[in-house]
Amino acid sequence: MATQSPVKADRATPLLDARRSGQEVTNEMLQQAAKDNMFLHFTRHSPFYATNGEMPIITKAEGHHFWDQNGKKYFDGISSLFSVNAGHGRTRLAEAAAKQMNQLDYFPLWSHAHKPGIELSERLLSYAPKNLSRVFFTTGGGEANETAWKLAKQYFKLIGKPTKHKVLTRAVAYHGTSHGALSLTGIPAMKKQFEPLVPSTFRVPNTNWYRAQDEFLTEDDFALWAANRVEEMILFEDPDTVAAFFLEPVQNSGGCFTAPKVYFDRIREICDRYDVLIVADETIDGFGRTGAMFASELYGFEPDMLVCAKGMTSAYAPIGALMIAEKLFEPFKHGTTLFPHGYTYGGHPVSCAVALANLDIFDEEDLVGNVARNADAFKQTLDKLRDLPIVGDVRGAGYFWAIELVKDKTTRETFNDLESEKLLRGILSHRMFEEGLYCRSDDRGDPVVQLAPPLTIGQAEFDEIEQILRGCLDEAYQAM
Repeated sequence: MATQSPVKADRATPLLDARRSGQEVTNEMLQQAAKDNMFLHFTRHSPFYATNGEMPIITKAEGHHFWDQNGKKYFDGISSLFSVNAGHGRTRLAEAAAKQMNQLDYFPLWSHAHKPGIELSERLLSYAPKNLSRVFFTTGGGEANETAWKLAKQYFKLIGKPTKHKVLTRAVAYHGTSHGALSLTGIPAMKKQFEPLVPSTFRVPNTNWYRAQDEFLTEDDFALWAANRVEEMILFEDPDTVAAFFLEPVQNSGGCFTAPKVYFDRIREICDRYDVLIVADETIDGFGRTGAMFASELYGFEPDMLVCAKGMTSAYAPIGALMIAEKLFEPFKHGTTLFPHGYTYGGHPVSCAVALANLDIFDEEDLVGNVARNADAFKQTLDKLRDLPIVGDVRGAGYFWAIELVKDKTTRETFNDLESEKLLRGILSHRMFEEGLYCRSDDRGDPVVQLAPPLTIGQAEFDEIEQILRGCLDEAYQAM
């Protein structure tokens, strides 16, 4: 009997046809194929289908710049999603990936180990808070937050405290998009279309000092008040049921909320008293972003678990990790106990090799030191924007800053939802991109512009950023 040939799809495949026939793939072909086939992340697609609507297609990158399909050059003011810490175009990282692929292309960390994973585990712990002693690899920060929650729940069951399963997070905080990580997230607008989510998550205040100044004499007073709300929530929910408190040392969503050291000291004291684990989500804060390898070090506290990702490879390959204190690993050293959790690509050998080469660059070029030395200059440069009537606050740490936009500087009155929509998406995002600056305009909370450039830049680039922002912000103010 003759074998029946597979049915050929009659759907048009212009890019595939062009490649097969040796024709040039044009920008027009890419543009149409992108619109016809792609479903982008966190993206409003309707503008692409408007008259003359064009989807930006990024074609190359080098240093702190990238270029689109039309050859236009942009300053990468947010390190391509807070990630490309060492800058673009590092041939050395591509070579590390190729070398690893030729030696061991892939093997899972399921009952086996591989050399790049072993070396990277040791390397990460050498930078981490000294109480951390084990590394569980994932492919990103959201997965690492999922891992931390699951591990906390199993850990307490193993040590005879099975009712400890609830978690606390801070208002407006972002911890990922999967059902568990999204449940940790404190942004109602991101959650409502996916509810019901995983239960047993509770919100406590964040450390938005700009919005609390009328109520407290000092920032330390406010920080202690915010920390004490954590104790209040633990007591309200019953300490026997609360497992962990997740926080970013510098909270991204809402606009780079920092806190003085007294906040972290008090949080550590509270969580120790009630046997609640502290999970530091350093997906963004880690790998030099704040002027220390990890922001936990900058603020002088030791979390029980630390989540990291993005800057580990400078985003040249996907990877994330959860680092934990030895006490959390102790129950797994005995008998048949295992952690029934993992990811196919977690700790991929190629990603591990890229991470090791990336961290070599960090050490050799002292990228963390570059941030620490220049952070004040970056702040002072951005502080010049305070003379604009639309700029209410400039806050952050290291190379991680937010500029909060207001209607009235004196009263700190913010924009309503419709005004914020017009300001951020109708004016600013478009104008900054036109002027060659890629950064984030965000209103998960009050409207802000966020900056997180590669860790390689200095004063000349600070001035360039400030000048572009000045023009765009002034234009936006005049248009509101």
